[in-house]
Amino acid sequence: MTRKQRRLTMIGGAIAVLAVAAALVLNALRDSIVFFSTPTMATEKHIAPGRRFRLGGMVRPGSVVRGDRLAVTFDVTDGNATLPVAYQGMLPDLFREGQGVVTEGAIDQSGVFRADTVLAKHDETYMPKEVADALKKEGHWKDDYGAKESGARESGASESVARSVAAQGAGR
Repeated sequence: MTRKQRRLTMIGGAIAVLAVAAALVLNALRDSIVFFSTPTMATEKHIAPGRRFRLGGMVRPGSVVRGDRLAVTFDVTDGNATLPVAYQGMLPDLFREGQGVVTEGAIDQSGVFRADTVLAKHDETYMPKEVADALKKEGHWKDDYGAKESGARESGASESVARSVAAQGAGR
């Protein structure tokens, strides 16, 4: 083998090793890449009790029950399935019934999602495309989500403010 052939063989081998490593990492992170799972997805996946994941959806109206020592229970729904959530701690200021929420935790043996983190979504105008597509698919998309941004542009807001709003929406 010439020097050039050995060098090309080494480079080809290194690329093959990197490709295998990248494939293994992506395979291991396949379920973690999703921003959150809806109650329907959690039911379909048959997630094992104790396995951590993010649960997202809407807080079902009338389901919030506050208890002692900052304990709260509520239901998260996506319109098709509902999953009960138990949380102990301070809730975000924007948390309310009928509002979007993302929680982190695990399902216990009784089927209750035990959350250790609750994140309230403020305005559905600024959401990732994948989340908007999921809401459209589930039938929860409101046609006026994008109207606030376009209304700001039409009301005489400067173009730089409109660009700033668009940049914030793309970053979230």
